[in-house]
Amino acid sequence: MAEEQRWQEPGSHRPCVNNCGFFGSPTTLDLCSKCYKDYCIKEQKMKNAQIAMESTLSQTGSSIFSPSSSTLVDSEPAIPAKEETQVVAESCSQSRSNRCDVCRKRVGLTGFKCRCGAMFCGSHRYPEKHNCGFDYKGLGREAIARANPVIMAEKLDKI
Repeated sequence: MAEEQRWQEPGSHRPCVNNCGFFGSPTTLDLCSKCYKDYCIKEQKMKNAQIAMESTLSQTGSSIFSPSSSTLVDSEPAIPAKEETQVVAESCSQSRSNRCDVCRKRVGLTGFKCRCGAMFCGSHRYPEKHNCGFDYKGLGREAIARANPVIMAEKLDKI
């Protein structure tokens, strides 16, 4: 057993920190790929919750921590119910990218991603079928304006 451990390079294969049975690497904080993905999702949710809490506090003008100590001063909930449901709805829509946003039909690999950011099945892929909020006319106007700049001749001096 000791001989087997000697031939391995130090730091080459380490078991995942979560003890899931796979190997981790130093670039993924000694986590396997699945655990690292879960870790990143948790971090993103924590950042979103913190941003929502800070925006709520800035709107109400109250603070969570007192300046002299680290105990809670405010006993009000940090996130109102409306904003909390919006944050949960956004995270759920990101995790359900394999279903049509209109009919909830499973689309798998054949789903169509619209410019509004949602995934749709074959029958709801067109913007008029799912009431798309993306401004296609504005995008076209900007593209034409970029492609055709206004060219004006310099004025000639009269003799």
